[in-house]
Amino acid sequence: MIPAFTNQPAPTTFIVNVIHAHPGQQEEAFRLIQEVVHYVAERKPGFLWSNLAKSTDGLTVVNIEAISDPGDVEIFFSDPVFLEKFRKLDTVSSSEFHTYTVGDLVLPKASA
Repeated sequence: MIPAFTNQPAPTTFIVNVIHAHPGQQEEAFRLIQEVVHYVAERKPGFLWSNLAKSTDGLTVVNIEAISDPGDVEIFFSDPVFLEKFRKLDTVSSSEFHTYTVGDLVLPKASA
């Protein structure tokens, strides 16, 4: 499967992981989630793509990740190496993530 944007909703599953960095730890939190995401990207067939972003206030990091199926989350967390890498985030942050499916895709209205 080749990732691409379309003008219609596709049955894509997203993981949104908001990482609340401990004071002064945003860069380390970013580095750790990068390590996790690159591990998944190189080894897990359900991975489609990820956007990693740092807030401008230095407080959070966000991973918005597209995967092929909600069941991929269980597969990722059943990998002991993944789990070890993911748990390192707890040393520099607290985090929460949720799984979403696309319900609507909103694009700019075309100019006449």
